[in-house]
Amino acid sequence: MKAILILSIIILPFVVNSQNDVKSDDFGRIVLNTYIPEQIEIPFEAKNLLSTKLTQIASNNGMGGSSINERFIITANVNIGTKDLIAGPPQMLAQNVDVTLFIGDAIENTIFSNITISLKGVGINENKALIEAFKQININDNRFTTLIETGKNKIISYYASKCDFIIKDAMTLTKLEKFNQAIYTLSLVPEVCQDCYFKCLDTLAYIYQMKIDVECEKAFNNAKTLWASSLNKEGAQKAGEILSSIHPSSKCVNDANNLIAEIEKKLKEDEKKEWEFMMKQYEDNLAHEKELLAMQKEQNARNFELQQQRISSYRAIAIEYAKNQPQTVTYNNIYWR
Repeated sequence: MKAILILSIIILPFVVNSQNDVKSDDFGRIVLNTYIPEQIEIPFEAKNLLSTKLTQIASNNGMGGSSINERFIITANVNIGTKDLIAGPPQMLAQNVDVTLFIGDAIENTIFSNITISLKGVGINENKALIEAFKQININDNRFTTLIETGKNKIISYYASKCDFIIKDAMTLTKLEKFNQAIYTLSLVPEVCQDCYFKCLDTLAYIYQMKIDVECEKAFNNAKTLWASSLNKEGAQKAGEILSSIHPSSKCVNDANNLIAEIEKKLKEDEKKEWEFMMKQYEDNLAHEKELLAMQKEQNARNFELQQQRISSYRAIAIEYAKNQPQTVTYNNIYWR
């Protein structure tokens, strides 16, 4: 059986997940998406069972999860062999099939590992016979463990060889102020790819700082304009809502504090209570961030707690970016014959 990679482009829906299933834990892991090519002409129910088996094999070997990264897939091809009629009643159909499982890169049309298993199913029609055949796929088969491990090692090698390009692409997105997409791109690098992971983590810190600095500057200028146009309670409320969204570690936080002081000074005493309540969250965030920064200075520039908090921030942004993407993925059309 020879694998043929066809380069035509098609648009296909996600097979086994929706963006609502995206979880923080799926970042930092290698996840395989289950994908059944449309070219496999088998009945719908049998195809669904095969898809379920592939998902179970990936999950059973620690590579199941939500499709945060649509690049890597576990897929299959079904080669129908002999069909024998068994006299009834009822008349039955015995069907021999070879199922080849593949793990690969669906974007670059690269196969990482594959295995072929021979099955036989008996049923009253083709659909029932195929279902009985697919039921025989043992997800605990050691051959599948080897399939997954080989594919996983190839994926790790992919990140090792492509790391500089991944970072370069993220920096290009950053120059276009597409910070969330850049953070998403870097967050996809799994922790098991240690060298690339830590390079991306350093780059993430830089991009995240740029993101909050740019957002801070825009928010500050907007708040300043609103306050200048309405030097009253309503103007203070509008400006305060914007200022409270400024990240405490951004570079313009001192400008924001100065504007807050200016607003407080102009407000009448009976208006200050509402304003002070509005600012409490901002001040709490600032105090918390200062506390973490103090811990960082005491314990090292790579303070574990602060780093974990930062990673959580990066992944939260990446999750939100993934949820807001269209629920389709562009794959190169892969099938085998």
